[in-house]
Amino acid sequence: MPGLEPWAVASLASLGLIGGIGITAIGPGGVLATIALFALTGLNAAEVAGTAIVTHIGTGVLATAVYLRSGQLRERHTRRDGAVLAVAAAGGTPLGVLLNLVVPERLFGLLLAVLIVAVAVLVWLRERREPSRDRRHPRLWVVAVIGTAVAAASGVVGVGGPMLTVPLLVALGVPVLSALAAAQAQSIVIAVVGSLGYLTAGAIDWRLAALVGVPELIGVVLGWVIAQRVPTRALKHALVVTLLATAPYLAFGG
Repeated sequence: MPGLEPWAVASLASLGLIGGIGITAIGPGGVLATIALFALTGLNAAEVAGTAIVTHIGTGVLATAVYLRSGQLRERHTRRDGAVLAVAAAGGTPLGVLLNLVVPERLFGLLLAVLIVAVAVLVWLRERREPSRDRRHPRLWVVAVIGTAVAAASGVVGVGGPMLTVPLLVALGVPVLSALAAAQAQSIVIAVVGSLGYLTAGAIDWRLAALVGVPELIGVVLGWVIAQRVPTRALKHALVVTLLATAPYLAFGG
């Protein structure tokens, strides 16, 4: 690809694949596309967010389909949570896009670093405290607040909703697979609304979006298989370590 070394192209594709696995296996994962584009390309802050978020249209649709196939999105509470998250995303995402367009690039790196550290902490806490089976699903207004806040944050940095929504829902007592399924529907709205905003600003690099997005789609299917059949403890630990190791570079060396 013009302007990129072969190792950078391979790294972008590889991180897209790993990110796709993370999206459907544990929730956090889509942020790796944002990290890769920020660290390995010459895109500015808006272009990083726009190029990353457009890839989540495909991953959101595919992830929703596979969780519908496995039955989680047929559950009443999961459908309810997914619908509320999606509606909230329609209002929160445009706010995030507007904030991105006025945020200085140096501050963008700091915001991204803080966000991925927060995600790492949430994943770690989820690992230490799995919800019990008798916990109730959160109230509708709580889900709506989560959906709006996550959508705004996603619009700023160009990530999908599952990255923050899944750990937050699980912390409130929602079963892991139900949280993963509900968050996928939200991610479609975030991606579509966010992409329209960045498209209007001319801030999407379609070649890089394809380079990252196609491996992401493969990863989404692999991650779904992992979530259904394989314990995800080792994958969660690896993701936490990767996010924490990357944060200082984004904050101070990007």
